[in-house]
Amino acid sequence: MILSDGTIRKMLAEGRLVIDPLNDEQIQPASVDVRLGAQFLVFRNHATSVIDPYDRPRDLMEMVQVDGEGQAFVLHPGEFVLGTTLEEIGLPDDMVARVEGKSSLGRLGLLIHATAGFVDPGWPRGQITLELSNVATLPIKLWPGMRIGQLSFQMLDQPAERPYGHPGLNSKYTNQRGPVASQYERNRHPGTTAKDDRG
Repeated sequence: MILSDGTIRKMLAEGRLVIDPLNDEQIQPASVDVRLGAQFLVFRNHATSVIDPYDRPRDLMEMVQVDGEGQAFVLHPGEFVLGTTLEEIGLPDDMVARVEGKSSLGRLGLLIHATAGFVDPGWPRGQITLELSNVATLPIKLWPGMRIGQLSFQMLDQPAERPYGHPGLNSKYTNQRGPVASQYERNRHPGTTAKDDRG
């Protein structure tokens, strides 16, 4: 069941759901708008010729900070970067969230996640990394503070037995701040005898 605005407000007031900072106008009928942070991770295409998910080069990406009022990050056609929500999110063990784009930005060719649109139950307080890509034919200006996406929330039938961050899981992104690069190399490589990977 997707939570309504009234239930979202109630859970925020009870402290079961955390979204900070938050203005009441961000709460929509069945979602909460999230805003874009000012940091971006961009690929250093000149530094490497291939990406191996199990052996990610240390210099694969670099951080770009958009400083100053009136400054925007320009996302060019075909470009892919990592961004972040301005808000920190915290979920209880019996709730999941979905990250979705804003339709007005989608109509301009902006996608805000490639595959990672799911936030696990028990997500500890932290920002959400956004996978930003421009599928339009013109550059798009991304303004820190702009409403970039929305979160919808669903309740589980019961609390997760092993929520995100549980010691038995390979949770890679607990308490993240700013855009966080892929941690796929922490997974078990095929053919190894290492402990089975869980996430």
